Amino acid sequence: MRQVAILGSTGSIGVNTLEVIRAHPNRFNVAALTAGKQVDRLAEQCVEFKPAIAVVTDAADAARLSALLLEQKILTQVLYGPQALVTAVTESGCDTVMAAIVGAAGLVPTLAAAHSGKRVLLANKEALVMSGNLFMQAMKIGGGELIPIDSEHNAIYQCLPKDFTNTPHPSQGVEELWLTASGGPFRDSSLEQLRDVTPNQACAHPNWVMGRKISVDSATMMNKGLEVIEAFWLFGLPLEKIRVLIHPQSVVHSMVRYRDGSVIAQLGQPDMRTPIAYGLAWPERIAAGVAPLNLTQLATLSFTEPDLARFPCLSLAFAAAKTGGTAPAILNAANEIAVAAFLEERIPFLQIPAIVEKTLSAISVTHASSLELILEVDAQARAIARDLIDEMRQ
Repeated sequence: MRQVAILGSTGSIGVNTLEVIRAHPNRFNVAALTAGKQVDRLAEQCVEFKPAIAVVTDAADAARLSALLLEQKILTQVLYGPQALVTAVTESGCDTVMAAIVGAAGLVPTLAAAHSGKRVLLANKEALVMSGNLFMQAMKIGGGELIPIDSEHNAIYQCLPKDFTNTPHPSQGVEELWLTASGGPFRDSSLEQLRDVTPNQACAHPNWVMGRKISVDSATMMNKGLEVIEAFWLFGLPLEKIRVLIHPQSVVHSMVRYRDGSVIAQLGQPDMRTPIAYGLAWPERIAAGVAPLNLTQLATLSFTEPDLARFPCLSLAFAAAKTGGTAPAILNAANEIAVAAFLEERIPFLQIPAIVEKTLSAISVTHASSLELILEVDAQARAIARDLIDEMRQ
């Protein structure tokens, strides 16, 4: 029985992970659950799954969660704060960590899981975007297993040779990775139409049910740009061999092109329970609770090149990946601040890439040599992005 810690259990990935675990009580046990501010939802999860450790953001929420669990006679140890997230993956008895905290907050505990030799189910983009080299080194030193959970990277993982590593051998014949993208809710919108986009419109993804931040990233296609950086670190191919294709149906989750002309694709319903179940049970396959794909009911599967004029965030991400060093960390931090400001209706939708680009221009890029340096650059980029937003609002 695998012992699972879920970083971000009240978010969409965490909830779907618990749904898969619920369907297989003889295969999985929940060792730790962590959440931000959704204390009531976390309490419900703790009552059902009885983890050894539960983590919230601050002391007040911890006191409230403890009181709720005491009423139900649940003996879960309640902790709070950033260091408690590390404790959840190192001292809960888990062997598997679902890393699903959105944003830079998930970086430190995900690195701790890597160093500790866990099976890391990576749904947190920032671990690779901000600290790709450090994270891959930590996985190597820790000796654990790394399975990507993003539907695109999970698809590529399934389409690659079984002996593939992130230092591919020429004999394996892998030529290109094709990441598919739905294009989000604005794939056919004009730039003029994008000027008046509201947060609710940006969060209304046509195919996937996701959190608000990642939904906005999908609408700007920054999400796909971050996935390009992830793919670079996960699979070890040069950036010029990683392509993005708009695929509105979200049925082909990604593809691998081989030297002999073959293209191998992974298809399925747009449901995150499929890659989650794959990661939890690997190398076995288990029921995920997902309806089977009926190809006869699909009118068409279409693929087009992304319009970079409509999606400048994708260009910014490719540029940051090519620059390397701390550039991706700056990109990510500025984007988080800009998206938060848009969701709070403090800036318009089209200002998101402008904030990111100006922040990238304001900070000198250096080698991402340590976690401390990366976190320092992250904080600097956030401060500059906030100042830029304040200036735009004056």
